[in-house]
Amino acid sequence: MSQTVPPFADLLARCRHRAVHLETRDVYGVPEEDEDFAAWRTGKRYDIADRSSWWNGFLDSVDQAVSRGVAVHRARIVSEPVTEYIRYEHSCTPQNLAAGEEVRWLPRRLASDLLIPGNDFWLFDNELIRFGLFSGDGAFVEHTLCDDPDVIKNVAEAFEAVWSRALPHDRYSI
Repeated sequence: MSQTVPPFADLLARCRHRAVHLETRDVYGVPEEDEDFAAWRTGKRYDIADRSSWWNGFLDSVDQAVSRGVAVHRARIVSEPVTEYIRYEHSCTPQNLAAGEEVRWLPRRLASDLLIPGNDFWLFDNELIRFGLFSGDGAFVEHTLCDDPDVIKNVAEAFEAVWSRALPHDRYSI
């Protein structure tokens, strides 16, 4: 049976306190990023001061949530040396920070003793998880929702373990 998953913006708009995001892949094949990633590969970099050139709907949603008092935290577990895609993500992270997200990085070698969910996720107010499912080459497959209290507890604990160990963006160099 298929599941209807509301758009991310709707889920974040309902959030009251905290939204956390865990990314564990070294490569993502997200069509919405293809053009920016290709431009980045040829040397294009956004001027963070020229907000109109890079601001988008996702960042609007984050900015609105943060303005309502929602803490938005993103942790990325990455292999080192990092992939080209992670270099791209790192270079674009100041955009997330400008929207009000806090972003931290954890080298995979420092996560060996942590129990990490098998899929990336967003956890909203410790009440609802949106898992992101990807194929082996990083192509997006689908989102699924979960509100099982036991799964939420496990996912929340995993995120906190990563978050407490990860380095803030300004302290993680590539």
